[in-house]
Amino acid sequence: MSSLDKPNHPTPAEPPADPAAPGGAQGSPDEAQDARAVTQAALFDAFGGIRGTVETMLPGLLFVMIYTFNKDVKMSAIAAGVVAVLLVIVRLLRKDTVKHAFSGVFGVAVGVAFALFTGSAKGFYLPGMIYGACLGAAFTISALVGFPLLGVVLGPVFRENLSWRTRNPGRKAAYTKASLAWGLIFLAKYAILFPLYFWGDETQLGWVLVALKLPPMLLAVYFTWVFLAKAPPPIDVIAEWEAEEQAEKARKAAAREG
Repeated sequence: MSSLDKPNHPTPAEPPADPAAPGGAQGSPDEAQDARAVTQAALFDAFGGIRGTVETMLPGLLFVMIYTFNKDVKMSAIAAGVVAVLLVIVRLLRKDTVKHAFSGVFGVAVGVAFALFTGSAKGFYLPGMIYGACLGAAFTISALVGFPLLGVVLGPVFRENLSWRTRNPGRKAAYTKASLAWGLIFLAKYAILFPLYFWGDETQLGWVLVALKLPPMLLAVYFTWVFLAKAPPPIDVIAEWEAEEQAEKARKAAAREG
C-alpha cells in the first residue's frame, strides 16, 4: 500500500467518518455549506479565477477583432502575442502567480507561429482546437477507465493527492462524473468548431471560437462544483504526513532520553 493510500489511525474517542457513507462527514447543514465553500474556493484557484479567464481570452479576442477589420494575419498575430507577453510581465512585476499566464502565453505563441507560417487566420486557431479536442478525449477516456483526470489535477489542490483512488470511493465517483462532464462538454464544443474550421469563413470561425471560449468552461466548472460539493470531504494526506513526522520525531526524542 502506498503512502497516498494508507489508512488513518484515529484515537478510539474520535471514530473516523466513513467517506463512503451518504454525505460523508458533511452531516449538518453548516458542514455541508462549509464543504461547498471550500470546494468553490479551490476550483476558483485551480482554474485561475476571473483574472485568469480574462487573460486567457484577451489575446484571442484581440486577434479576431484586428483580423475582422484589416484581414492582416501578421499584424493580428503579433498583437495577440505582444498582449500575452505583457500580461505575464504584469504578473511578474506584481509578484502574482504566473502559472495561468504562462500557460496562456505558450498557447498564444504556438498559435502565432502557426498563423505566421501558414499565412492564414485559421492557423492561429488550429493548435488550440487540437489541444482542446485531445483534452476532451482525455477527460472522457480517463473517466471511463476509472482513473479520472480531474482527480489527478485537483487532488493536490485539496491536499488529498491520489488518496481518493482507494480510500475515498465517494470522491472517486464525483471525480469520475466531473471528468466525464468536462470530456463531453469539450467534445461537443469542438464538434461545432471543426466543421467551421474546414468549411467556414475565417472571421466567422474566430468569433464563434470567442463566443464558445467561456460558456463551456463555466458549465464544466459548475458541474464539477455540484459533484464535489456533494461528495465526502477529502482526506488531507499532507496533514497525515506532517503528523507522522511529528510522531516519529517524538519517538526518537523519547528513545534518546530513555
